[in-house]
Amino acid sequence: MQISVEQEFNGARAEEQRINRAYKHADLSDYSFRDRMLIRAADLVFYFLIKLIGLTARFEVIGWENHDKAEQNGGLPIYVFWHDRIFLTTYWWRNRRIVVMTSRSFDGEYIARFIRRFGYGAVRGSSTRGGVGAIIEMARLMRAGCTAAFTIDGPKGPPYLAKMGAVLLAKKTGHPIMPVTMALARYWKAPSWDSFQIPKPFTRANIYVANPIYVPADADENVLAAKRDELQLALDELNKLGDQWRKSA
Repeated sequence: MQISVEQEFNGARAEEQRINRAYKHADLSDYSFRDRMLIRAADLVFYFLIKLIGLTARFEVIGWENHDKAEQNGGLPIYVFWHDRIFLTTYWWRNRRIVVMTSRSFDGEYIARFIRRFGYGAVRGSSTRGGVGAIIEMARLMRAGCTAAFTIDGPKGPPYLAKMGAVLLAKKTGHPIMPVTMALARYWKAPSWDSFQIPKPFTRANIYVANPIYVPADADENVLAAKRDELQLALDELNKLGDQWRKSA
């Protein structure tokens, strides 16, 4: 009995530490003084820019009943969206304690900091570095009650090509994948690999939510590939809806 109580206590303490690590700013002591200043500056600039433009935007949601489906019976959505839409997506989905995977890089450091200011958690890893460990950590956080999200074609593309991370997390946790996108009526395009969308102030923004996608716990490689294709198709359809709306807006 004593051992059981101690194990339960240690498990609860480890879970608390894991959650705190996801939602608190990381130590920057390994960076040079110059890089620490740049990270802090980028953190604050992006936070205030996203917040200010977000406050002026006019949002409309299409398909929220699909989100309700995902949350039935205690489901925790695993949100997936395209990298080029994260500016206002970050603002609209704020304060939901969503855990996001950010890359193990200089850019990933300041991104992790400003998204935490919007109420997100951050787990460090990407499709190129530390991805498996990050997915395991996200699964542990989901068991602790956190939702999760992926920029599914990040961090470096190819654009609009869904990767496998969310599918693997859905298999490991039993929670549904929630394909979402945001279409902007007015925006600038950045000269980046994904033509990153920077919303213009006072833009209209539509949030599209697709049906949840479930992945069986015993899914083999063929089933996983089929589920990734299903996710790709769902996100492509959302893009089409957004493009049709924007042309008529």
